[in-house]
Amino acid sequence: MTAFEQVETGATLVSVKPQALRGAIVEQLQQMIVEGALAPGTRLNERRLCEQLGVSRTPLREAFMVLAAKGLLELLPNRGAIVVQMSIDDIAHTFEVVAGLEALSGELACARITAPELAEIRALHYEMLACHARRDLPGYYKLNYAIHDAINRSARNHVLRQTYSTINSRIQSLRFRSNFNQDKWDTAVREHGQMMDALATRDGAGLASILKGHVLTKCQVVIADLGSPRKATGSSAQRAYRTNRLT
Repeated sequence: MTAFEQVETGATLVSVKPQALRGAIVEQLQQMIVEGALAPGTRLNERRLCEQLGVSRTPLREAFMVLAAKGLLELLPNRGAIVVQMSIDDIAHTFEVVAGLEALSGELACARITAPELAEIRALHYEMLACHARRDLPGYYKLNYAIHDAINRSARNHVLRQTYSTINSRIQSLRFRSNFNQDKWDTAVREHGQMMDALATRDGAGLASILKGHVLTKCQVVIADLGSPRKATGSSAQRAYRTNRLT
């Protein structure tokens, strides 16, 4: 049993349940995919990942299957797993669907959200603003994701919830990288302020419109970025991200 599969509590060493371990590995690998540590098209090296994560091959392979079901990995017979690489059409079509799902989430959330849920989202929003101010992109993105996810949960529609969670997971890495452009990142933050205003006033149509436009703008940024050569130094947001990863 590896270090990742055990937890030290005082003087006692206890085993982590297989399901909890698999979930932890899925979360870690998904974060690596989102943040670009595992880029699209990358073939996963099981031995290296086992060493890096401190796990054995069995839970790692189980995590691969979970991520494959989410559309993040492709499992190849006798060749292991690779990170899915989406075509431009796949990206555009997926963003279109997610934009529609987010719009519906916003409309329903305005009709069904509770005061405690609104307070939670508002708190997440202020934490996200703090991350933006110090150019903490990974921290910002986690809070950004939590806000969109909370709005979706507040819609109280289990079919919408399941569909959104499945499809949205396929473009998380692309939504993350859309903030590498500093101007676009600043615009996204302003749009989040507009989302909060619409949610607070229960303006369902307004929030639906803002969310849809917000997601489609992300799509435009991503496709434009994929179609243009990267500068060696990168944007200021990219540099800030790299700095935060190293500190």
